[in-house]
Amino acid sequence: MTTIGIVGCGAIGQALLKASETGSLTLPIAGITSRTEESARAFLTTLSNPPKYCSQTDLIAKADLIVEAAGAAVIPEVAYEVFQSGKDLMAISIGALVEHPEILDLARQRSCKIYAPSGAIVGLDGIKSASAGKIDSVVMTTRKPLEALEGSPYLMDKGISVMGFTEEQEIFSGSAREACLGFPANVNVSAAVSFAGIGPDRTQIRIIAVPGLDRNCHDIVVEGEFGRLHIEVENIPSENPRTGKLTVMSIIRTLQGIDDALVLGT
Repeated sequence: MTTIGIVGCGAIGQALLKASETGSLTLPIAGITSRTEESARAFLTTLSNPPKYCSQTDLIAKADLIVEAAGAAVIPEVAYEVFQSGKDLMAISIGALVEHPEILDLARQRSCKIYAPSGAIVGLDGIKSASAGKIDSVVMTTRKPLEALEGSPYLMDKGISVMGFTEEQEIFSGSAREACLGFPANVNVSAAVSFAGIGPDRTQIRIIAVPGLDRNCHDIVVEGEFGRLHIEVENIPSENPRTGKLTVMSIIRTLQGIDDALVLGT
């Protein structure tokens, strides 16, 4: 059975550890590491059968698959060490791959895999299928609560605070590449959609800040020779307003599927 090592002990890392405790995640956890060791160790004490806390190097040596749950900033360093060890990586912060395409090149050179769960979005299998032919356009509109967007690099650079908004307002329109750079904690879904379809430069993204909204909403329209695909998702946020509950469920199901005999979807 594949053993996993978790990098990060924030909302996603903790959710995976809890899922292991309850039995919904059955793959053995070889260990966990975190940039915030003290808080990670404190959380581990709340579990009845916690995995061992490890250094990143020891964790990579022990586990078959490393799960990144620590944010886009750690991806380049973690990916390099994982692939140099000949191991596979599950990248939750898939938006980092848009900014760092060399990570994909290194994975190919080392014959390693990068697993990217569908996360907060659905329909990626349909978009991937459509990409076997001609896709004319992919347009994704994301609506999020104010607190999920506040402090994003794009807004900080422009000196914008959304917390005073009283009406919904479009705060960004551009390519998926630009969105991933400007909103790294919010639009991993746009990176996933772009990789599944026509790439980060041709995939168009709109981001709308909505006062009082209690869900993260995504609307995707794909048009091409296959016809028209329209996807709508309304995600309930987890403890972290930037992360939907479906994201964690997707990670768990993807991990479970690694050892399944039946592989569904494109």
